[in-house]
Amino acid sequence: MLHLRLLTPSGRTDAVVRLIESTVGTTHLVVLPGAARAPAGDVVLCDVAREAGDGLIAGLRELEIDRTGSIAVENIDLSLSVRADKAEDDAPGEGADAVLWEHLTDVTHEESTLTVTYVAFLVIATMIAACGVVLDNAVLIVGAMAVGPEFGPIAGFCTALVQRAPRLALRSLVALVVGFVVAMAVTVGFSFFMDAVGLFSEDRLLADRPNTGFVWAPDWFSFIVAVLAGAAGTLSLTSAKSGALVGVAISVTTVPAAANAAVALAYGDLAQMWGSTEQLLLNLLGIALAGTLTLLAQKFFWTRQRGRGAREARLG
Repeated sequence: MLHLRLLTPSGRTDAVVRLIESTVGTTHLVVLPGAARAPAGDVVLCDVAREAGDGLIAGLRELEIDRTGSIAVENIDLSLSVRADKAEDDAPGEGADAVLWEHLTDVTHEESTLTVTYVAFLVIATMIAACGVVLDNAVLIVGAMAVGPEFGPIAGFCTALVQRAPRLALRSLVALVVGFVVAMAVTVGFSFFMDAVGLFSEDRLLADRPNTGFVWAPDWFSFIVAVLAGAAGTLSLTSAKSGALVGVAISVTTVPAAANAAVALAYGDLAQMWGSTEQLLLNLLGIALAGTLTLLAQKFFWTRQRGRGAREARLG
């Protein structure tokens, strides 16, 4: 269940209440006339089944409550109520499958913004991966994958394509490109430093690396894994099962490929540099393609679900 707290202008409260009452899957409606001070108006509270939440929020935005007042949405971890149980049963579909498009857009907007923290995480992850490829240490590679924040901008780009939001798409693309360029440039300097102090060497880079040699040898398996990871990551975002993102993070070799390209560039090994760059681009393409197709499929599914729910409500 979701809990909505609305600040509404007094002249629109009746329309908001009618919308809530006509939405299948809502309950626990509370109206506090004149309780809001900034902005002035009424406070409307209600609970709604997650699978009906996107339709209700869309209706509230059509009433311009997000412009003239406020729409706040919270997840309810525990609700002991027969009415809440009935609301969930009445709403079409399953809550675990529901997509809150407004929430998804907001989350990906935040995670796809080019910030110092985002770049710092990507730089640190790439430097850890650089140590991993030189030492042929799979543990460091996995750690670098987990630290890397690059899935946020990719998800933002996919969401922007599906929602037809060019500004969000551009912001996500800038964050992704600039982040990797900066991370790789810093890692080149890091590689020179590590070589100067005797911790990195060209012999180690060129030696047999059974645990990490795959990061600069792209093949169809790389693309297939990236596609599967992109679909899993998108599902984890839309269903609020963020724990799955850890699995996505450690299954795609974006950061290790960038790190290997940077180290190879530092030593002038163009074959490894281009191979790693190809691996990086192939993985990014696979994730973005799968993420976009997954969101399109979910949007199609939920559009049909909402239409069926509306027809059943009219017939009922």
